[in-house]
Amino acid sequence: MLLYRRGRLLGALIACALALAGCSSQIADLPGVGVPSDAPARPKEPGSYLPVNDLPPSRDEQVLDPKERAKIQAELSAVRDRQATAATPAKDGGANANASAK
Repeated sequence: MLLYRRGRLLGALIACALALAGCSSQIADLPGVGVPSDAPARPKEPGSYLPVNDLPPSRDEQVLDPKERAKIQAELSAVRDRQATAATPAKDGGANANASAK
């Protein structure tokens, strides 16, 4: 009997908790309960949906022709190779670098 009564009480508490959780947005709108005093004012109208189907405007600039593209790729490759050789340490263990620093 006691176990049955505790079960009913627990069920009633869970039902009340769920009912109050459903009203939480209205409770947050009460002036003294949910909103802090330094919170910004809410907008009068809710925000609109994002423009999912709107496409960006087409570009005015033309695509690079293959000769220009090959030229730019060659320049970038040359710069990359120069940086790679400058960044590799000397093969003599850096003895020249240490000697020049003294």
